[in-house]
Amino acid sequence: MWSLAWPWMLLALPLPFIVRKFLRAAPGGQDAGLKVPSLSGFQVLADRSEVEQLVNWRLWVAVIAWLLLVLAAARPERIGDELDVPVSGRNLMLAVDLSGSMDAKDFELANRRVDRLTATKAVASDFIGRREGDRIGLILFGERAYLQVPLTLDRETVKTLLLEAFIGLAGEKTAIGDAITLAVKRIHDQGAAGAEQVLVLLTDGANTAGEIDPLKAADLAQQIGLKIYTIGIGAEQMVVSSITGGTRRVNPSADLDEETLTKIADLTGGRYFRAKDTAGLQEIYQLLDEMEPVAEPEAGFRPVKSLYYWPLGAAFLLALLLVIARILEGLEWRRALVPVRTVSSDAP
Repeated sequence: MWSLAWPWMLLALPLPFIVRKFLRAAPGGQDAGLKVPSLSGFQVLADRSEVEQLVNWRLWVAVIAWLLLVLAAARPERIGDELDVPVSGRNLMLAVDLSGSMDAKDFELANRRVDRLTATKAVASDFIGRREGDRIGLILFGERAYLQVPLTLDRETVKTLLLEAFIGLAGEKTAIGDAITLAVKRIHDQGAAGAEQVLVLLTDGANTAGEIDPLKAADLAQQIGLKIYTIGIGAEQMVVSSITGGTRRVNPSADLDEETLTKIADLTGGRYFRAKDTAGLQEIYQLLDEMEPVAEPEAGFRPVKSLYYWPLGAAFLLALLLVIARILEGLEWRRALVPVRTVSSDAP
């Protein structure tokens, strides 16, 4: 469907005719006289019909250019078909641990042993791709917490920047309290009134750095209505080589502070999850989809494409054509007047 954003601009169409009718013409000077021995040099002026045709041609081009210019000012638009756009109004922050312990290779992905961060990237990327309609942000934390992506509907950018993260980017320790506080600040600054606020925090350790205690940060989150889902990641046992050449079983998640993570979730109305392997991590994110469902499609959005530049460009081209015609006409007059300036040597 075609439409005009500013149809009232069409009222300017008769403006040149109004100006010509009611404004007085500029007073002209006295016509100059020139004595010449012959009229042969003025042959271009003899044919009055050709001059009138030239004037009429330029007049019509000017009229068309003016019509196109006014049409461009009215901003023609093409309105597309109605689209179903899901908009949940939910603000969803992801906080991912990048501390040194995330380098432990106790997860499997595609039948190969990978570190915890690699498994997290794969599963969280799929989760982000399914969150259509949510405004998603990304916080990366280690010894310090950084806002990598502010709340946005651009899920592809969030996925790309998550995949580009690497272990140690934010330091070797873990500042869980600072990550929660940063999420509280950003959601409070950017969050829409009445929107549902959610933070999904993934870590494999305990709070060993930062200035804010995790439980105090959770209390701040509870005050602004931020619901926190915490995920403790890491296998319960792992076979490693011993110094003597044999093997032994160790608990790679011995430092995981499940008690604090559970308290954080309970205080804010969320829930604590334990991911011991890749399959368990996938199940957790699928469960989060069920607990925080994406929005149902809502009709009412029509894409609008502005097309004003087409008539505007055509008007400028016609104006350029008039300028070129005026220049060529001047050159033609000069060539016609050349014989007048020539004086014979036999003249008395």
